[in-house]
Amino acid sequence: MTNKKVMVAVAMVLSFGVVGCAQNPYGDAYNVDEARTMQTVSTGTITKLDAVTMNSDGESTIGTLAGAAVGGILGSKIGGGSGSDIAAIGGALAGGALGNTAGDAIGKRQGVNIVIKLDSGRTVAVVQQVDPNMIFKVGQRVDLYQQGRTTRVVPAN
Repeated sequence: MTNKKVMVAVAMVLSFGVVGCAQNPYGDAYNVDEARTMQTVSTGTITKLDAVTMNSDGESTIGTLAGAAVGGILGSKIGGGSGSDIAAIGGALAGGALGNTAGDAIGKRQGVNIVIKLDSGRTVAVVQQVDPNMIFKVGQRVDLYQQGRTTRVVPAN
């Protein structure tokens, strides 16, 4: 495989990672397949808010693969014969480690654990990414939209 083809493959892998990061993770975001489906709505009052860090495995995996590919390509340029092979393996390992670290950093998001006392008397907690346009406060009335395993918390109107 020529270096040009390898570079194109690496660019494609990196572009998939960027596309995967482009989704809106806030409570007001929906996927197309969620349209026209019924949700259960509950109303309650926020009793507690805790800041949390949300981690994503997707960016870490993409970062590891991309880093390993780039490290392997760069390492193969060093030396000749078996030395080049060893450098390629070392470059792939080092690149994968660096890519994993970078992917972990990209995958971290600021979240909030929202504890809500529902009007039914039940207490629930929902974690969602912090939306700077939707800041919650203890004592605030909220609606919970639940569909399958997904629950969104939004201010009650």
